[in-house]
Amino acid sequence: MVSRSMTRLLALASLALVASGAVHAAVLPDDRADVLYHRYDGGGVTIDGPSVLLRKKFAEKYSVSANYYMDMVSSASIDVMTTASPYKEERTQGSLAFDVLQGKTQYSVSYTLSDESDYTANTASFDVSQDIFGDLTTVSFGFSQGWDEVRKNGDDAFEETVDRRNYRFSLQQIVTSRLMAGLNYEVITDEGFLNNPYRSVRYLDDTSARGFSYQPELYPQTRTSNSVALNARYYLPYRASVHGEYRYYTDTWGIDANTVSLGYTHPWGKRWIFEAGYRWYDQSAADFYSDLFPRSDAQNFLARDKELSTFTSHMFSLGATYELPSLGWDRLRRSTVNLFYDRINYQYDDFRDITAGGAPGTEELYGFDADVFRLFVSGWF
Repeated sequence: MVSRSMTRLLALASLALVASGAVHAAVLPDDRADVLYHRYDGGGVTIDGPSVLLRKKFAEKYSVSANYYMDMVSSASIDVMTTASPYKEERTQGSLAFDVLQGKTQYSVSYTLSDESDYTANTASFDVSQDIFGDLTTVSFGFSQGWDEVRKNGDDAFEETVDRRNYRFSLQQIVTSRLMAGLNYEVITDEGFLNNPYRSVRYLDDTSARGFSYQPELYPQTRTSNSVALNARYYLPYRASVHGEYRYYTDTWGIDANTVSLGYTHPWGKRWIFEAGYRWYDQSAADFYSDLFPRSDAQNFLARDKELSTFTSHMFSLGATYELPSLGWDRLRRSTVNLFYDRINYQYDDFRDITAGGAPGTEELYGFDADVFRLFVSGWF
């Protein structure tokens, strides 16, 4: 089964693109409409679908936005091919947000519902942003509560729940006329059924012809993660800008991760904006992860999800935005066409490709490349 963190990450990345630059304290988002198509292809997994985002202001004090997002998933990943059959599924997500501006303070509330055949996620969020020190500093606080329901296709009796909480803090500072810097801190707590009901671990078994057998994964029922990120953007004299970020992540499952990203934005003429970027990600494995356990029930908790293993990824990004000539519509102030492409390489240090053959525990280490495309049209009213 495709990891839900993968589809959520793709959804958040796509929504971040169409929402970029839209949320600042003391300034409500512009009236805007975005229509997006996204596609992820890598590791035997294809995820694609549309997204539509609409925003509208009222009385220069209120703002409402609505989003619809769809994933159509086709999976023949290495996890699926070794323990199950290829499959297709569909996930839909809808969200509604409401902003209120009072002086230099902005209040935001939102609700998101995500649904697929075997998983339903409900999330409610509340955020506050405040401009201080002559509008040079913006401080933001936020909280989200999630209620998830986990099901299992083919087993009507299986039903579990997950309770999620997210606490976040952000500080954005205009340092000079050209330099902006920020600090973001986030705490996430999860409680409930946190593993995938379809996934299995393997263990050495002399009675099996292949030398190993499978048993279901078993995860702890709680998880707390902390992350802190430092970012900066510098505006160059010729209208371009460079930006970078460092993020450190750690959780109670024993995973530590580091992310470094760099980017460059360059306007060209009056209508073009080009972007390029690079991101490096590296993480350690969860305490209860193993590619091959020595025996059945070798420990209290068991995992073989490659996303809990030790791995490194490199992502190279390119993007272009073109502002369309005036279409002659009275209500349409401006419109753009935007295309972004990411090339991601994953290399796993302790997850092996069983399909490659070999004695258990000596198979080739797994790795793959993925391509991500995002095409969207934006209009300001």
